[in-house]
Amino acid sequence: MLEKVRRRYILVKIESEKGVNKRDFQNALWSSIIRLFGEYGASQVETTLIEYNEEKGTAILRCSHKALSIVRAAMAAITRINNAEAALHVLLVSGTLRALKKKSEEMFMPRKAKSNMSKQS
Repeated sequence: MLEKVRRRYILVKIESEKGVNKRDFQNALWSSIIRLFGEYGASQVETTLIEYNEEKGTAILRCSHKALSIVRAAMAAITRINNAEAALHVLLVSGTLRALKKKSEEMFMPRKAKSNMSKQS
């Protein structure tokens, strides 16, 4: 019997001297995974870029739950993207995309704004 595929969703903050586009981010991540874990390790990751916001400098990735530590290590090893200094920070990890988005809204929405929104309803 086949095992159910378990995935993890990762919210990443990208800090760089200059803007990082989607393709450069993906290339940096893949090259870091291959450099650290080889082609076999990269084949186990099953990573997909779900959402990318260049203005906010955030990305949402999906990967296999078994490969979460590989992806996190590869992101930590990235110091340059497209010949500019860069750093990737894992902000949140969740088992579902819905929960990740809900947690990120709670994390980034100030408490005052939350209370004002509930009063208006």
